[in-house]
Amino acid sequence: MSFTKLLVPTYTQMLKALEGWLDKAQSQFPDIDSEALLSARLAPDMFPLSTQIRFACVQAQEAVFRLKGEAFPASLGELVDEGRNAGERPGSFPEAKARIEETIALLENLSPDALDKDPGEAIAHELPNGMVFDLTAEQYARDWTLGQFYFHLMTAYAILRSEGVELGKADYIPHMFPYIRPDTIPNG
Repeated sequence: MSFTKLLVPTYTQMLKALEGWLDKAQSQFPDIDSEALLSARLAPDMFPLSTQIRFACVQAQEAVFRLKGEAFPASLGELVDEGRNAGERPGSFPEAKARIEETIALLENLSPDALDKDPGEAIAHELPNGMVFDLTAEQYARDWTLGQFYFHLMTAYAILRSEGVELGKADYIPHMFPYIRPDTIPNG
């Protein structure tokens, strides 16, 4: 399977689900202070919801540029900084959804083979703390970017649930509904 065919649909459908979770939060709690909800955390030493949303977008965008062999644009650095500083400035639902929509647009505008490269190609992935992971493109896609993306996505889901937003499995996998065999849908 190509990296493009694996990553682009995965990121796109899950970012659309994340956007749906925010919509559901707004509809269930129309008078909620969005800054308060976006500042919610699972634990004091974890990033807030606003950061989890932005970092999910960062993972998807970073993978695009890294696998294309392109330098990261300034906008990606701004998104990282926005996420790191979200504890002080969580932003609003429209701002969070705009970041999701920007990321989806980037993904949807890729060519069908944009991220495809030799799975054995070396990728050096440096973290802000100076640690460097030496990976192949396949290891990067499988072991780093998908894992990090889902970490931030699931943390966002867990924060929303812990704050009382009524989300369930159907909200997590809305992209699966087109695959349901009609004669297997339970009645009622």
